Amino acid sequence: MLLPKGGVTWKSAKSRLPPSRAIWNFLTRTKFLLFIAITGIVILIWNGLRGTAGEMQRFYCFGPAKSPMEMTAAEQARWAGHLQTPVIFNHHTPLEINSSSIERIDLNPIQSTTKPLINEERVLILTPLRNAAPYIEQHFDLLTQLTYPHHLIDLAFLVGDSEDDTLAKLAMELERVQSRTDSIPFRSAKIIQKDFGVTLSQNVEDRHGFEAQGPRRKAMGRARNYLLSAAMTAEHSWVYWRDVDIKDSPKKIIEDFIAHDRDILVPNVWFHRYVDGKDIEGRFDYNSWQESDTGRRLSATLDKNIVLAEGYKEYRTDRVYMARMGDWRKNKDQEIPLDGIGGVNILVKADVHRSGINFPCYPFENQAETEGFAAMAKRAGYGVYGLPNYVVWHIDTDEKPGNA
Repeated sequence: MLLPKGGVTWKSAKSRLPPSRAIWNFLTRTKFLLFIAITGIVILIWNGLRGTAGEMQRFYCFGPAKSPMEMTAAEQARWAGHLQTPVIFNHHTPLEINSSSIERIDLNPIQSTTKPLINEERVLILTPLRNAAPYIEQHFDLLTQLTYPHHLIDLAFLVGDSEDDTLAKLAMELERVQSRTDSIPFRSAKIIQKDFGVTLSQNVEDRHGFEAQGPRRKAMGRARNYLLSAAMTAEHSWVYWRDVDIKDSPKKIIEDFIAHDRDILVPNVWFHRYVDGKDIEGRFDYNSWQESDTGRRLSATLDKNIVLAEGYKEYRTDRVYMARMGDWRKNKDQEIPLDGIGGVNILVKADVHRSGINFPCYPFENQAETEGFAAMAKRAGYGVYGLPNYVVWHIDTDEKPGNA
């Protein structure tokens, strides 16, 4: 075989290769393979990133790729077009009540707390009246001195079976107070009239004789219940029962009593009487007491229709009377639990009354009216307390204490 002049070179050999072998050699060259590899990697990365963005937007993004504020109406329509419509089962649309004869009352926010001024808790002062004309002016003088904000106080009076000028004097005093332009007028005032057919005399012998106690206490219980049901509203947090014949009381008595946070709370009730120029500080209200073993044994033997009355020799109870305790010079916040209470001055959380605890006009555990109220409240689980050193002064009625 003859070789060309100058020998065989790479270029001459390459030019003599068949076309298929030449293509194969080109494809298997290192530079070409490296170019192909790099190009493939770039394509794979690009497709991967583009696919990831799409998948994230499809499954994880809860909104379009741009802000809704930057989207046109057409873009928003295209975006919303691929969303699925949510399905709500057992859905009830809100009811809209427009009838003026339907009223909604929410008692949940109405509470009786130790921060009544911050919460603007309303106080209802209740006073039953019968032949009380001589005491009304003094009663309003004391009411107007109360330091609890008067715009949070409502007044209500029940006038029944009166034979004197009680109604006229009451109306005149209310007009005088409520027409003032300062902070003295109260939020509201109500006068309720209801006669119960009571004919018992108001003199000391008839009013406080033992035979009169049962009928008298039952009638007073009815009067209190009528007054309560006619005057208390959903807005009231406290009910303050205050008799018309109080002679003197602390101006901050409402705030002082609320601070104790008791369901039912009463003060000691005494009266001023001067003998030889000295105040004997007479003890008035013997209806506030603690039960004794003697009293419990007596109640167990009594007919259920008998109403026990304290301070009389007819029935010996040996009960412990708060009236015989205490000293107004000592700690006024000292408390004692009680089983019976008098009605001269009572502060009650409104929810106690709302729960059905009222003043029995029938014998309840051989008690009626305020003493029956205390028994009923304790039976329902409420607390009944007295303040032996916190004294409210009653008028002197020249009464005798009886067994006390």
